Amino acid sequence: MKKDLFSPYDLKGLHIRNRIVMAPMCQYSVTAKDGKPNDWHYVHYLSRAIGGTGLIIMEMTDVHPDGRITDMDLGLWSDEHIPAFAKIIDGVHAHGAKIGIQIAHAGRKAEDAEVPVAPSAIAFPGYPKTPRALTTAEVREVVQQFGAAARRAVQAGVDTIELHGAHGYLIHQFQSPLTNRRDDVYGQDLARFGTEVIAAVRKEMPADMPLIFRISAVEYADGGYDIDHAIHLAHAYRAAGVDAFHVSSGGEGPAGVRKPGNFPGYQVPFARQIREAVQVPVIAVGMLEDPELANCIIGNEDADLVAVARGLLRDPYWAAHAAVQFDQREQAHIPPQYTRGY
Repeated sequence: MKKDLFSPYDLKGLHIRNRIVMAPMCQYSVTAKDGKPNDWHYVHYLSRAIGGTGLIIMEMTDVHPDGRITDMDLGLWSDEHIPAFAKIIDGVHAHGAKIGIQIAHAGRKAEDAEVPVAPSAIAFPGYPKTPRALTTAEVREVVQQFGAAARRAVQAGVDTIELHGAHGYLIHQFQSPLTNRRDDVYGQDLARFGTEVIAAVRKEMPADMPLIFRISAVEYADGGYDIDHAIHLAHAYRAAGVDAFHVSSGGEGPAGVRKPGNFPGYQVPFARQIREAVQVPVIAVGMLEDPELANCIIGNEDADLVAVARGLLRDPYWAAHAAVQFDQREQAHIPPQYTRGY
């Protein structure tokens, strides 16, 4: 059967109406200083569901107040956050889309924390604050914070959870030899923290709910890891309970000799390599807002799903417009109130 952007897809127990994913993108909303999503987030996410997106992944949502990039980011460190997330999730479901939450901790990239924490006391280049290295006991506490956040996400009604292990945030910091100089068990095995987080989160999820892991396939800083290390990590994370990988790159620091691509599809080969090496579903991401390109990625079986980021910021109805472009109007999921516009 031919696969294209509008083929439905089943990821474990999750049925998605098409292969289009809204990538998680922080909103940095000045009215969200308590970590709770508000009316801005409600309209933001529901409009993409109405626009035909198959799977929406809500922005980086943190497990501790000082784990946020900024104080304008969302959090799930308290049960008080659950109702606000549930309102958004119920609204998205009413329009036929599926929705997950990306759970994370910014680690040394927590800009507004008085003293950021990290695997090792190494500052992010260009940041004014040097993080404090977590003790072994504190690392285990953070693992439990991830598990507690996952429990709250499930209570709020999510269809999936994504762990943020990319772009230089805390899980990435533990899995990288550039930022993890520890001499305890979390330094001896660079996958140890990630696998423990996965186990803690998996324990809080229904058996048929998929767990997605966002990974940086390569690092661009001099001395950073390459795709072989990412594949090693992916095997360990897969064994620990990950069902799919959302494959990005970089974020650990300024690029050195190796530079990231700056063209549509530059990260797709990384997704395909992980897909083939680990035999696991993958989401491709990175400048993929051209519907023709996104469609080819699915058709060529480079990836199972395609994540659109800035393209969906510009156009909440990106999916519907792509369906019309491909003359698949029946897959556009255009609301009856809008049909005369098409």
